[in-house]
Amino acid sequence: MKVIVTPRLSRDHSKIFYSFEWGKKAGQRIATGVFTYVHPANTIQKKYNNEAHRLLEAKKSRLILDALSVGSDFTPSYRFERNFLDYYKNYVEYNKTLGNRHLECSYSQFRQFFRSNYLAPKEVTEELCNKFQKYLLSHLNGETPSNYFAKFKKVLKAATKEGYFKISPSQYLPVKANKNVIRKNSLEVEEYIQLLHMPALNKEVRDAFIFCCYTGLRWCDVKALRWNCVKRDSIVISIVQRKTNVEHVITLHPIIKEILNRRMECLDSIGEHCLVFNLPTANGANKVLSAWCKSAAIEKHITWNCARLSFSETVK
Repeated sequence: MKVIVTPRLSRDHSKIFYSFEWGKKAGQRIATGVFTYVHPANTIQKKYNNEAHRLLEAKKSRLILDALSVGSDFTPSYRFERNFLDYYKNYVEYNKTLGNRHLECSYSQFRQFFRSNYLAPKEVTEELCNKFQKYLLSHLNGETPSNYFAKFKKVLKAATKEGYFKISPSQYLPVKANKNVIRKNSLEVEEYIQLLHMPALNKEVRDAFIFCCYTGLRWCDVKALRWNCVKRDSIVISIVQRKTNVEHVITLHPIIKEILNRRMECLDSIGEHCLVFNLPTANGANKVLSAWCKSAAIEKHITWNCARLSFSETVK
């Protein structure tokens, strides 16, 4: 393949723009985006012209290598990320899916495991993969380690297809879950009653948590809940769950109806597209919840996730 560098003078005759040409058919000529000065005015412009010519040669060489490698197992080395951490990060950026954070979390866990900022592809060995899996099993519970390591293996498989490895370093490592599951706490009926009769520092957090206990909504759903999802004089609400993107119809408990009716009194002045609950951050809400449970003499470690579990085990 013969590539010709074609110069083109600008309209004001001050610059020369270059393109690559290897035929007369459509698609056989591309602009390089590189230009040089026709009459360099100073030393800086002269140095620039020299560097521009070197860049043209590098671009030309890459173009020829790409054309010659088509249909072969050879992949030009310039196409590889020298730092595997950069490849991992870019893969996550282009392949993450809404409502599923396993891929993103697998990267963040790997960065916590591997503290250095540089990792050459040749250093990604089966031993390193095995150590990462042990790290996940020792720091996480339940199915989480297996979910994260499965995504890590997927990244390595993609890298192998792109020529970073001949065989995926994690190919012979099975995905393992952590059987030492720490059971999450849930609220008993008596504890529900204790909370209902105990005021909280933040009324918005109190109403929203009780709402979740009687509907099974996740934090992300109740925080984003708007009045247009709630119909007046209706015993159900319909929402699209943010995690699963599936529509969910919920029958309202009388306690929830009472909370909504009380808050509906100011609805006309707020607007139907406003939030039902004006909540702080998840961390802030959990701090209020912890203090509320402590004042109600509930000694369990209760977080917002416990509302959904309590709904499935007790209320429902």
